[in-house]
Order: sequence, then C-alpha cells, then structure tokens
Amino acid sequence: MRVKRRFVAIWFRHLMTDWMTLKHPGFSELPFVLTTPVRGRVVITAANALAEMQGITTEMAMADARAIIPSLEMMDDIPGQPAKLLKALGEWCIRYTPLIAVDMPDGLILDISGCSHLWGGERAYLGAIIKTLRSKGYDARGAMADTIGTAWAVARFGKVKPIIEPGQQTEALLSLAPAALRLEPLTLERLQKLGFYTIQGFIGMGRPVLRRRFGQEFLMRLDQALGNEDEPMQLLQPVEPYHERLPCLEPIRTATGIEIAIRKLLEQLCHRLEGEGKGLRTAILKCYRVDDKIIQVSIGTSHPSRYIDHLFKLFELKVPLIEPALGIELFTLDALKVEDVEPEQEVLWSTTSGGLEDGRLTELLDKISNKMGAATIHRYLPQECHWPERSIKQAKTLQDKRMTAWRTDRPRPSLLLQKPEQIQVTAPIPDYPPMLFVYKNKVHQIKKADGPERIEREWWLEKGEHRDYYYVEDQDGQRYWLFRSGHYSDGQPKQWFIHGFFA
Repeated sequence: MRVKRRFVAIWFRHLMTDWMTLKHPGFSELPFVLTTPVRGRVVITAANALAEMQGITTEMAMADARAIIPSLEMMDDIPGQPAKLLKALGEWCIRYTPLIAVDMPDGLILDISGCSHLWGGERAYLGAIIKTLRSKGYDARGAMADTIGTAWAVARFGKVKPIIEPGQQTEALLSLAPAALRLEPLTLERLQKLGFYTIQGFIGMGRPVLRRRFGQEFLMRLDQALGNEDEPMQLLQPVEPYHERLPCLEPIRTATGIEIAIRKLLEQLCHRLEGEGKGLRTAILKCYRVDDKIIQVSIGTSHPSRYIDHLFKLFELKVPLIEPALGIELFTLDALKVEDVEPEQEVLWSTTSGGLEDGRLTELLDKISNKMGAATIHRYLPQECHWPERSIKQAKTLQDKRMTAWRTDRPRPSLLLQKPEQIQVTAPIPDYPPMLFVYKNKVHQIKKADGPERIEREWWLEKGEHRDYYYVEDQDGQRYWLFRSGHYSDGQPKQWFIHGFFA
C-alpha cells in the first residue's frame, strides 16, 4: 500500500533577528535591524517584529529607517549565518521526520509521510513542532498539505487553517496572492499590471496562454503547488554518530582478548576520523556481558588525536577495571566529542625545545589524567589584574593562549593559596618586616626579608583595605609570601596572613 505523501512547510518570520535576540536578550523590547554595506550605503537585511510594525522593511536604507525611528538599533549582519542556522534547526527537526530540506532564506520543508500518527494525528503533530520552536524564541509559522508548494504558500500567505486536507490544495490556493506560488519578481509585476491579484484570477486560463505570457517556469510552479508535478528535495544528511561495534563469536574472558577488541575498534574509528580530518577528545567503551550487565570505561585527551597507539595506551590503563565475569559478547566504542585536527607540516629539523606544541607532552598529560584523574593537572594563564587572587586564571584546554605576559618585575610565589590564611606575627615596629610568624603551630624564625610591596584593592570591583606584602626566608631556608592587611591605627595591631610559598 502506497503511503499518501504529506509535507510541512515551516516559515521563520524573523529568523535572524530572533536569533540575535536570543544572543542579546536586551534587544527583545527594542526595534532593531541587521544591516550590511551595499555600494557605499548601509542597507537593512532583516528587521524584527517591533521594527516592522513601525514601517521598517528590508532593503531600506538605514538613513531612511532612522528618519522613521530615531532610536532604531542596528547590528551587523553575518554572511552565511542563515544557512548555518537553518541547517541546525533542520537537524533538530529530525526527531519528527528523517526527510528534511532547507528552504532558503527562512524556511524548512519536512516530508512527514507516515509520521504524524506517532504524535496522535496531524493537528497534534504540527502543533508540537510549532509550539516547541516558539518556546525556543523563534516566530515560526507552519502549514501541512499534499504538496510542497501549497504548504509553502499557506505557511506564508494563508489566513485560514494551516492543515489542508488531502486533495484540497486547489481550493486552498484560490484566495492567495500570486507571490504564494514562489514566482519571479518580474512575473509578479506582469500579473499585477494585468489585474491578477489572486491565483483564482488566472488558474482557470488555458495553459498555452499562460505559457506565452509568463513562461514555462510559471506553469512549473503552478503544477508543483497543485500536485501535477513532483518537486525534488535536497535532503539534509544528518551526521552519523562516531560509533563502532564488534560482536564476538565466543564470549571474551581474558585481558588479552579485551585488548585485541579495543585495538580493532580503534582502527575502525581512527580510519574514519582520519578521512574526515577529525580527532578524538572523549570516547567511551561499553562491554556487554552475557549476564546482561554493561561495563563501561571512558578516556579523554587534551588535544584531538587519531593515533591508534596513543589511544590504545589510554584504554590499556582501564582494562583492569573491566570485569568480564562469564564473558563479553559485544564491544562498542563511541566518540562522544571530536574536533578538527590541523594538518601538521613535516620538518627536517626543529630549533624549538618542545613545549605545549610537543605531541609527546600532550600524550604524557593524557596518560596522567586518565590514570589519576583529570583534576590532577592544572594549567594557569595570567590576567591583567593587580589583586593576586585575580591575577591568574585556570586554562580550559592546552590550546588556550595567554592574552598578556607573566609579570616578572616582582617575585611571585610558585604556589599561591586560593584563600590567604591568618598567621600570628611578631614585628618590632609596625612598618618593619616580621621577626617571626606562627603557621600551623610551627614557629618560623625570619632570617631575611624584603618589602613592603603595597597592593591596593581594585576599588571598582570591591571595597576593602590594601595589603603590604613581604618576602621572607626562615631558618630552614624556606621562603614565604606574607602580608599585613591595612594600616596600623590607634595602636591596634592589624591581621597578618600567609598567601604563598616560593619553590
């Protein structure tokens, strides 16, 4: 039995401005437009609903728009962004149907044949899609019909019910404007001059007459909307998950067998990654035992990698955690996160001394983090702040670049406490370095000292007293970073703190 074909057309009335509003919530209550320079002037490419209500249209000069709305906000349009956004929305809609096409510049086409009953009918199906898109912040309209052309027309020009019953596309089109047939501007201008303001005015005319006056493309669009001619769809190809499977003829019970399975899975996965220019960042191995239990282990890398030997060594550290029990009958490997890998240029010799770009270092870090935990490795970068607690930040990846140079004009401890700890200090004169201090019930006799270095608090961020820092060395040759908080006043001693340790 052949399934009757049904289509849904989704129209995002303000696609780009809705997306911009999601990124900048402050624009939700303001009329604003997206602009681009064209031949020496700034032209509007998209306007939000508030701006359109006050007469702003696309292709209008920004100077003319500002004459209408002096407070009109503007943002630069992003070339190519509508296509990326529609593709992302289309991939999200795959949960409703696997057959989806992008309809540039502001729509999607869904082939929903045989899908709507899963949502309880066509009305509930269409309502679920539109309601969800609107809840995400998009002003979306949708229509359902037997043909792409009719669904497209009703979604944009229809003022009645959005669901056109099977075989009723002709009746649905009669009252619509000719622009609903997706015709060229020149053809629409001819129709208007001849007095055809609705499709009903010419749909009954002879085809030879329409062909002579408006061309073959006019008839093609009309036939596509009526269902007399098929319309092809350029379907989105969803990205296949990075998933590999290895079933076993007999249950695997030994560590050697598990290692062989892991290597085979990595060979299959890395072959695909190499072909696509990708590298693995996180992966999970699942082992399905014959007793219906699943054992899983995961690895992570600090840099995208597709080197089988390196990845195998990371999984090899996890093999002792896999208990085969009665045996494992299926292995699966999923790459949960992959990233692009920049091609490496081979060199005859190198004058560099390694560093973060050295692959051997990243492999070592991967081994340490997978064996002892990712929380054992930290990398810090400098920040342009005077206050010590805010002068450094933790890097998220090895690829993060520092935006400022490390401070070298003043000595800084190699280990900085997250929060200064209070100590007891004996000082001969208030502005002199301390003679001794007590930290964790141990007395430290100070033999050498330097300071003070005054660091004022960043008043635009918070209020508080300044700090006077001293570099001190005790009787054991250990060096510390101490500070006194604020001035002495009324003979009352101020609090002292230890903030860091020098190597």
